[in-house]
Amino acid sequence: MDGDGEDLQAALNLAQRFERLQVHKSPPETRGNPMGGFKRFLLRGNVVDMAVGIVVGAAFGTVVSAFVKDLLTPLIAAIVKQPDFSRIAFTINGSRFLVGDFINELVSFVLIAAAVYFAVVLPMNRLLLRLQPPSAPSTKRCPECLSEVPSMAKRCAHCTSPLEAMA
Repeated sequence: MDGDGEDLQAALNLAQRFERLQVHKSPPETRGNPMGGFKRFLLRGNVVDMAVGIVVGAAFGTVVSAFVKDLLTPLIAAIVKQPDFSRIAFTINGSRFLVGDFINELVSFVLIAAAVYFAVVLPMNRLLLRLQPPSAPSTKRCPECLSEVPSMAKRCAHCTSPLEAMA
């Protein structure tokens, strides 16, 4: 029995020492290594997700820009009969205002925004709407007087007949 008591006391002492080490010392990743905290920060899920989103967004931006520059702008140029607005400019006191370049960039922005909205945002909203579970009804009909009452009501407010409460 003495051997068991000594083993138990030794285990208790070891557990207490271990607990003091965990409470008073910094985590092993950052102790003596200032980059440990930075490493944990970078490897957190939301930082990695954000980085992936930025890279995919940049790639998607180049695809949409190429689509606008190579397909939509020539289509507009064919309709309007002016392929490029960059020649539209005026000069005041020696300063040249390139209105046409601004128009080109504005048209490009509007077309990119429309392409992103109709190709990404609208389909995602429709998909999320389909995947969303239907909301629970907030009212029910009274079986006696057929009036609308709150779903948690135990008695009808109109005819005072007892109702079953919905969960």
